[in-house]
Amino acid sequence: MSIEEALASIQRGADEILVEGELRKKLERGKPLRIKAGFDPTAPDLHLGHTVLINKLRQFQQMGHEILFLIGDFTGMIGDPTGKSQTRPPLTPDEVRENAKSYTDQVFKILDPDKTEVVFNSTWMNDIGSAGMIQLAAKHTVARMLERDDFSKRYKGGQPIAIHEFLYPLIQGWDSVALKSDVELGGTDQKFNLLVGRQLQEQEGMEPQVVLTMPILEGLDGVQKMSKSLGNYIGITDPPEDMFGKLMSISDELMWRYFELLSFRPMAEIEALRARVAKGDNPRDIKFELGVELVTRFHDDASAMAARQAFIDRFQKGAMPDEMPEVELQAADGIPIANALKDAGLVSSTSEAIRMIKQNAVRLDGERLEDRGLVLARGVEVVCQVGKRKFARIRVT
Repeated sequence: MSIEEALASIQRGADEILVEGELRKKLERGKPLRIKAGFDPTAPDLHLGHTVLINKLRQFQQMGHEILFLIGDFTGMIGDPTGKSQTRPPLTPDEVRENAKSYTDQVFKILDPDKTEVVFNSTWMNDIGSAGMIQLAAKHTVARMLERDDFSKRYKGGQPIAIHEFLYPLIQGWDSVALKSDVELGGTDQKFNLLVGRQLQEQEGMEPQVVLTMPILEGLDGVQKMSKSLGNYIGITDPPEDMFGKLMSISDELMWRYFELLSFRPMAEIEALRARVAKGDNPRDIKFELGVELVTRFHDDASAMAARQAFIDRFQKGAMPDEMPEVELQAADGIPIANALKDAGLVSSTSEAIRMIKQNAVRLDGERLEDRGLVLARGVEVVCQVGKRKFARIRVT
């Protein structure tokens, strides 16, 4: 691969490379670079948003560079303050260890385990001691810390900032010194922290790392970043049918962003798929290809094809799932459909139920419901479906 081809591959989907000229010089030396990306084990499972960085690590790995997958077991006990409006509760050592257990199994669905060095920042941070921590804190100023957007907003808004939160970017930066990283990857929200790594390396007489930031992947809603707390995520340990169904639920426009950031297809192939849609192909069929690729990656080809067929059977042929919750509702005089949907757990409120009916997103026994004033009489048993994925068999007694 030529330098130009390597740069084009690295630039795919990237938000910013600081400094691109420095990266070119590093590549021109013809020696494997040390590529670092860190993940705090704040939850036991990764989702597709996390894999945007891991996919970029894979690109570097395929070029022959050394991959340093850093598990921030030490920083995880501080809690990353990035983007937070208040101090995060730190995790306990037991919580961090428990969450870190499954990380390697998950990332090795993307990275080559034989060519990946998994490192823990407690390895060097546990030995730094109190004197070393004070010396590290002396390498940065409060004024520089307050240049960071989230710290600045909290300070101006009178929101408390704990002293230990200032240590987080310093420790993340020191990881780069300890690992002698040539390139560090992170989300766009991590830019400040990544630049601290450059600064600390320079102070230690090292050649500063190149910073490569990647976009934050939007979740299923297409608006907010993918997050478990927001419920708009696709977990890489999700069952095949769930993963495929969630991918099919994204908008046609968001599909292309997922292709760029999550697919391993060359961009030329993705552009060819765009051209097919422009000529009249159904975007759903293109989305099938994305779903099959990603389910295959995290499960296997047979599971992907089975999930695809299950989706077709359920949502294109109108088939019902073999198993679904069975709910018994007591109502001597019958129960309004909006209340029934709420009580069955298919919607969070009657107003949401009415809204879903208006959007033609509710079916009874496979038939679209249009009458939002419908009352289910006593003795009725009906299969209710809300959206593409929520089913319940409701019996009124």
